[in-house]
Order: sequence, then structure tokens, then C-alpha cells
Amino acid sequence: MWLFLATEVMFFGGVFAAYTVYRGMYLPGFEAGSHHLSIKLGAFNTVVLLCSSLTMALAVRAATLGKRRHLITFLALTLALGLTFVGVKLVFEWYHDYETGLAPGINWALAGPHSRGAELFFVFYFTLTGIHALHMVIGIGILAVLIGMAARGRFTPEGSNAIEMTGLYWHFVDIIWIFLFPLLYLIGAHY
Repeated sequence: MWLFLATEVMFFGGVFAAYTVYRGMYLPGFEAGSHHLSIKLGAFNTVVLLCSSLTMALAVRAATLGKRRHLITFLALTLALGLTFVGVKLVFEWYHDYETGLAPGINWALAGPHSRGAELFFVFYFTLTGIHALHMVIGIGILAVLIGMAARGRFTPEGSNAIEMTGLYWHFVDIIWIFLFPLLYLIGAHY
């Protein structure tokens, strides 16, 4: 798991580095693009993911203590919070961005001197948040499987490695969002 997470760090690190380089090259456009993001929705999703980290940690603890009912409850809460995050991203952010002409290449409606830079910002925005959301969906699927396994009594305090590994993955995905939120939503935004 640690090797997999290391490859994920390298992948996201490369995309973050590219974002930083292009932000420096097209600063006014990136700032213009970030003004169109909803800080409130981004902050809400940040709180949702922080809560999901707590519930995942509590699920791991319940697994190591052999408390099956608590394990199922905390896994289900983590799954529900993950679905909330993805739902907000899809319904309230991406759909709104598409409807208002902020989908680069497909439905781009911004004009002006910094339109190209803003479009590049949204290429990075959709790429980074899309890859992050894909990781969330994978995590949600794993959580659903673990809930089913836990309901059938497949985990013991000594045999809860799958829960712990999923916890590492889930926390990693949450940490990626902790970097994405300020990078995309806060730096250069209007308050």
C-alpha cells in the first residue's frame, strides 16, 4: 500500500508542479478563472472530507477492537460522506460550470484578454478535481465491499488489514483535497 501511495504522490506532485508552472506563466488568467469557483462549496466539501477522515479513523479503531456494529456504522458514514462530496462536485459545481460556459474546449464562454489563461486554469481544475473524484469513487466502491464483508463477520481484531489499508487510501485522498482546495479555490480568489 505504501508503494502505491508513493506512486500516487509522484503523480499528483507532477500535476501540481505543472499547475504551478503554468500559473506563473498565465497568472492573470488563472486568477480570473479561480474567481468563478464557489469558495463556499469548496469549503463545504473540505468539511465533508475532514469528517469522513474522522469516521474512517473511527472505523479502523472499531475494527481493531472487534466492534462489528460500530465498524459498519463508521464505514457507512464514511461512504455517505464520500457520496456527499462527489454529489456536490457533480451536481452543484461541475454541472454549474458547464452550464455557465466554463468547460474548456466544449462550452467555453469567457472572453477577454485573459480568456486563454482562464481556460487553461479550468483544464487543470477539471483534470485535478476529476482525478480526485475518480479516486473518491474507487474508495466509495471499496467501502461498499467492506461494509458487506463486515456485515458477514469477515473481520476480526487481528484480521482487519483491509480496513486499515482502505483507511490509508481514504486519508491520502482526503489529504490531496487539502492541497487542491487552497490551490484552486483560495489562491487568487476574491473574498
